[in-house]
Amino acid sequence: MSLRIALVLGLLATPLAAPASAQDDAAQQLINDPNPAFFQVWGITPAPKSVKDDGVQGGRSVHVPTTGTGNPWDVSVNVPIIKPIKAGDHLQIMYWAKLEKPNAGETTGRITGQLQISSAPYTVVMGSTVDVPADWHLFTVEGRADKDYPKGTLNATFHLNQGKHTIAMGLVAVFDHGQ
Repeated sequence: MSLRIALVLGLLATPLAAPASAQDDAAQQLINDPNPAFFQVWGITPAPKSVKDDGVQGGRSVHVPTTGTGNPWDVSVNVPIIKPIKAGDHLQIMYWAKLEKPNAGETTGRITGQLQISSAPYTVVMGSTVDVPADWHLFTVEGRADKDYPKGTLNATFHLNQGKHTIAMGLVAVFDHGQ
């Protein structure tokens, strides 16, 4: 089963199986490739690769070490948006993350997850900062597009350099739910 299908099925999971039409709708609304193998990691050379991880939905994750020195965006994960977005569309980012290898006394890490322009001036369309626990957690960011964006002009971006630790990122799904 592909990661895309696993993600859609997992997000639609209910006590009763979701109708095929609901699964098709969710797949149509997905505007990125959720597979961690295609994430772009910035600020670390060489960039970490995705690894098999049975602990998270989809079975893959990227483990990103950070120093906490400098700016939060000095180490980040970027996930390209591969479809166009229309002004006023309801957008939703869903992502799995956990804190690994915390500093002494640290119980949570921080991530700023946002949808932003993929080139300077990197304007933020929507976003939020969350505390990340030591076990896998699903986070959600929601907002509306302020204008039309052609495909390839936005990224889901995660600023990770907010402490000395390792952050693991699992599947990232960005949905455009339309007007």
